[in-house]
Amino acid sequence: MKCWHWRQWSWLGVWLLACSDTPTPAARHDDTVPMRATTREGGQPPPIDRETPSSDAGLEPVHVPMPKPTAIGAGPVHSCALFDTGAIKCWGRNELGELGVGDTEARGDDPDELGDALPAVNLGSGRRATSVAVGSAMSCALLVDGAVKCWGSGFLGALGLGDDMHRGASSSQLGDALPEVDLGPGAIAVRLWQGFRTCAFLDNGALKCWGGNQYGQLGLGDTLSRGDEPGEMGDALPPIDLGTDRTLVDLALGTSHGCALLENGTVKCWGNSFTGQLGLGDTDTRGDGPGEMGDALPAVDLGANARAEGVAAGQRHSCALLEGGAVKCWGLNGSGMLGVAAGADRLGDEPGEMGDALPVVDLGTDVRAMRIVAGTQHTCALLEDGRVKCWGDNQHGQLGLGDTNVRGDEPGEMGDALPIVDLGTGRTALQLTTSGNHTCALLDNDQVKCWGDNQYGQLGLGDTNARGDQPGEMGDALPAVNL
Repeated sequence: MKCWHWRQWSWLGVWLLACSDTPTPAARHDDTVPMRATTREGGQPPPIDRETPSSDAGLEPVHVPMPKPTAIGAGPVHSCALFDTGAIKCWGRNELGELGVGDTEARGDDPDELGDALPAVNLGSGRRATSVAVGSAMSCALLVDGAVKCWGSGFLGALGLGDDMHRGASSSQLGDALPEVDLGPGAIAVRLWQGFRTCAFLDNGALKCWGGNQYGQLGLGDTLSRGDEPGEMGDALPPIDLGTDRTLVDLALGTSHGCALLENGTVKCWGNSFTGQLGLGDTDTRGDGPGEMGDALPAVDLGANARAEGVAAGQRHSCALLEGGAVKCWGLNGSGMLGVAAGADRLGDEPGEMGDALPVVDLGTDVRAMRIVAGTQHTCALLEDGRVKCWGDNQHGQLGLGDTNVRGDEPGEMGDALPIVDLGTGRTALQLTTSGNHTCALLDNDQVKCWGDNQYGQLGLGDTNARGDQPGEMGDALPAVNL
């Protein structure tokens, strides 16, 4: 038997010793490496007894699977992936430490910055994540024990640490030195969302949000930021009142508004409504004054007998995924992001525009959506067969259609005329995320592909060239992010 080199997966904290009676095997198509693996926690490999002969020649090789991404998240100018090991890797802009790698250098905008060269976020000794949320210049991890840690921009208290300090630009601010968000004694978070603020859903059914609140987007009946001063978090941070006996199912955070999907299939939105993005037939802000939340906050009228199963929120528009796979959107429509050529630049800001009067987005013949996501001014649907369709603004190729033509603002652009995003031969999407002007998909082969704006390397392709805005850039020609 011969043993060759030690290799450390430094971002997993595991050493591997590879041994075999045959020469080093080649990597296999299933991303596993055949070897006998001896692991040891910590920074040094276990000692080797060079005097004792091996007696394990008859053992079968152990196949050690490579880490695989299980979830993805996108902010306006950076992206993150969660792995099945509980590790998180982020790439794109890093001016405020939002990548969580202990410096302010962007990753993904130059060659050789990804793959093994891309560090994982240091969450602390033995800490593993179960989900990742990505916002504007900040990121958060939900850890296995229900704790929450956030890094990047602390503007207006977005990190929930009682100040407005940025964290993540120095290694001394990460790991065990990065505090957990105080959600209250014994509080356990089970879901996490980010936009330009952060929200956590707790195991006791409470929804708590912190950060900026200029338009009442925290849903607390005032316009005071939370999390940027001592004494504002923990038990002092009130939960959002969604109404008597109402339970949160899902949440979508727009730039300055939010929408909640409730257990009874209704949707409630609050915050900024300047373009009708709350869907209440006016432009009145909700959540910025007393008595506007809870039972006083009307549900969005989605039509007779309509029941929602999902929500999405962009900069100034909102969408609901309805039972049966239909989609309805409201708010600003200047770039066709509502998917209806309504002859108006907004819907939902005037009486009579919602309910049965609000058109369903035409996704094509017998086409049904199973998830919707929204960027700044574009919208995408993950269809029930794993295909993807996007519409709205396309300045940076964020629709993934090989051009920069807006879709959805003129008659004849939706339905069967709206092309499917080409993800590659035989490829389908398992997850979809978008923010700002780029979009990412987790594919059925465990790869991640991103397209659209790439000014800071947020596509993770080793350059700053946009993808999807020119012919020949999508499909098999679009590289996967090297993770």
